[in-house]
Amino acid sequence: MTEQRAKADAGKVRLSLAPMQILIDIARVREYGTEKYGDPENWRQVQPERYVDALLRHTVAYVRDRKAVDAESGLPHLWHMACNLAFLCEMDEAENETD
Repeated sequence: MTEQRAKADAGKVRLSLAPMQILIDIARVREYGTEKYGDPENWRQVQPERYVDALLRHTVAYVRDRKAVDAESGLPHLWHMACNLAFLCEMDEAENETD
């Protein structure tokens, strides 16, 4: 165990271990969505099942052609997959906090 007197962060999530590219990819999709819908928080008003459906549609498109992009946004399906997963993870966490 490292010294904790200067910085007590034992047991805290080491976010630096996560690949940063996924954050950039999600942010690009979020920028597109915010421009399209105007409200950066409106995604919270959508039923989780709709994000599951979107995730599956983008997954099928990605599996069929890993280089394909979404026809509407022009962004890679993989990025949309990551964003939909992020939404679902956030929604699951919020639901767990209320249980």
